[in-house]
Amino acid sequence: MSNPYFRFKKFTVWHDRCAMPVGTDGVLLGAWAELHCASRILDVGTGSGLLALMAAQRNNSAKVTGIDVDATSVSQAAQNVASSPFSNRVEILLEDVRRFKPHEPFDSILCNPPFYTEAVLPADEGRSVARNTASLHFSELVESVAALLSDRGVFNVIIPTQAESDFISLCLMARLYVQRLCHVKTVQRKEAKRVMVTFSKSVCKCFSSDVLLLMDNEGCRTQQYIDLTSDFYL
Repeated sequence: MSNPYFRFKKFTVWHDRCAMPVGTDGVLLGAWAELHCASRILDVGTGSGLLALMAAQRNNSAKVTGIDVDATSVSQAAQNVASSPFSNRVEILLEDVRRFKPHEPFDSILCNPPFYTEAVLPADEGRSVARNTASLHFSELVESVAALLSDRGVFNVIIPTQAESDFISLCLMARLYVQRLCHVKTVQRKEAKRVMVTFSKSVCKCFSSDVLLLMDNEGCRTQQYIDLTSDFYL
């Protein structure tokens, strides 16, 4: 049985009752996302509360909201927040992003969205819902984010590279434009399987593009990976 919790430098995330446990994708996005100028941050599909807690650590003045449609995950995320140093700035809500009506827009939105394109779904129902695009289509996510984002806000997301072109097209139709882009490669010899993208409502004529390599030829973490996650991993 896998460890029911994951300990970071400044907080611990229990994930044994969540649809999706703490994973590399979430940690990478939480460490890479554009958050510094935000006063209000939203984590869509918060799960264990990982991204909400990482956002609160990186931006020590922002109010952070995490939302999820799974009541059990929301309960555990709320407990993780309550036991963290950021409990006074982070709230966890049982909300569907498609029907979420906050009083104010958000300056930064993060999402490690549900996806699962293979024909065979995982056996566990909660995990299936968390990863199956049928539970939240990318088009619905993008439409919801565009409505929730402030005029100068940014949308940070990590998706499979096979969905990159379609997802960017959906964002363009919603008038969300690529600002930063980073392809994630596990090892140099393999193609990137994930891509992290920051979108904004302003057209960026010369957006930044990068490649993040996680492991070297000996199977050790690269310095690039270490530097990105050094504030979080023990």
